[in-house]
Amino acid sequence: MVNSRIVRRLAPVAAVLLAGGTVEAHHSFSAEFDAKQPVTVRGTVTKARFVNPHSWLYLDVANKDGTITNWGFEFGTPNSLQTKGLSKEDVKPGTKVQIDGYRARNGGPFGYSRLLTLAGGRTVQTGGAFDAPVPVR
Repeated sequence: MVNSRIVRRLAPVAAVLLAGGTVEAHHSFSAEFDAKQPVTVRGTVTKARFVNPHSWLYLDVANKDGTITNWGFEFGTPNSLQTKGLSKEDVKPGTKVQIDGYRARNGGPFGYSRLLTLAGGRTVQTGGAFDAPVPVR
């Protein structure tokens, strides 16, 4: 016979262990971005999303033929950006910026931002991936 006191104590633990839920895996830098394809773009911010697990900055970049491409760059977490002194106020739509980073493996206009340079010359490290390449100086 099962002791009811033991069942009452173990029931919440069993419920947690048996509960179905989604688990979100975190990707590595190399899963989405190509360290052999560094990219530097200059453009005008169209949108900033400071959200977890990665913030994103979108900017219109002028192509050589005069057309415009909207690029999206992955940044670190909002907390890491704030710690480095970057806020959404710094990258409001219309702000001119330069991004140094790496292209996405899918070949689209996406990338991983390593450094953001604002119009006044201030540079902020924006990437936060543990396995991202470190540039040689």
